[in-house]
Amino acid sequence: MEKPIVAISIPTGIGANIGGYAGDFGYIARKFSKYFHVIINPNAVNGGILSAINYDMSYLEGYLFDEFFRGNISITPKKPYETNKIGVIFDSAIPKNILNVHLNTISALKMVQGIETIGIEYTDENVGVELSIENGISTGKINNSKTLIKSAQKLIKKGAQAIAVVCFFGEDSDDDNYSNANGIDPIGGIEAVISHLLTSEFNIPVAHSPAFYDIDISEKIENPKVASECISSTYLPSVMQGLSIAPKISLSGEIKNKDVEYLIVPDDALGSVAVLSSSENNIKIITIKNKTVLDVNSSKLKVTPWAHFESYEECLDQIKRKIKTN
Repeated sequence: MEKPIVAISIPTGIGANIGGYAGDFGYIARKFSKYFHVIINPNAVNGGILSAINYDMSYLEGYLFDEFFRGNISITPKKPYETNKIGVIFDSAIPKNILNVHLNTISALKMVQGIETIGIEYTDENVGVELSIENGISTGKINNSKTLIKSAQKLIKKGAQAIAVVCFFGEDSDDDNYSNANGIDPIGGIEAVISHLLTSEFNIPVAHSPAFYDIDISEKIENPKVASECISSTYLPSVMQGLSIAPKISLSGEIKNKDVEYLIVPDDALGSVAVLSSSENNIKIITIKNKTVLDVNSSKLKVTPWAHFESYEECLDQIKRKIKTN
């Protein structure tokens, strides 16, 4: 890689003050990508109809992010203008009128951006998604995981290199705290469960976009952190754009965990596999003041960060200087 590599972890569903909403970390991720190749969680850059992704970012959902830092996989980023063939799974529970909006979205992405869809599969049975909040963290369960796995298998046989999943969530899960940028994403946790299911099974990039009964676009002035979710009737565009340039997953890819200069994480969310593996492998851990619903700090885990910064901007300023002087 011509650029040094950093990884920025902002797990979904933990109410991160920055990056816990609708692509609200996107503009910061882009600042980092001017100087570094950035390994990033999809939820940090996905913003409904908008995406902050670019070719200087590698888009890894949580399971693959952890597997990367465990050293079980490596990644090869897409080169400029190189794209994945994407397979799309639709939950059979999605009503026809809502489905049509998503099908039009796929057609528009193909015509305007050239995003290639290798195939579409409809699940044989309803997926049966249930949302829940446990210990203040967004989560949920899938009642029929086998139907998702079966659909994914069909797409991979067709040549899919990445998979977008659209499951039916029924009524819109409006949450006043989240809408006011003062709470957790109520659907983020179950979206992670869905993507983890398929990435752990097939080791390819997967991301999820929800479908609701309500496809109306908000006419209210919303908090800027959630505004991107209010200007479209589908969240599929950002998912498809991210997956189109997601990295190839393999055992012998271009980038391995030891190639990462820094892992950057919220200072109260240090309990992840990525953090613990980085500590064991002498990868420099940087903590940022970015409040989440967790309370797992360095003193509780006896993980000693290489540095702590009050903001991501301060962090970027310091580490780009250090890279330039080396």
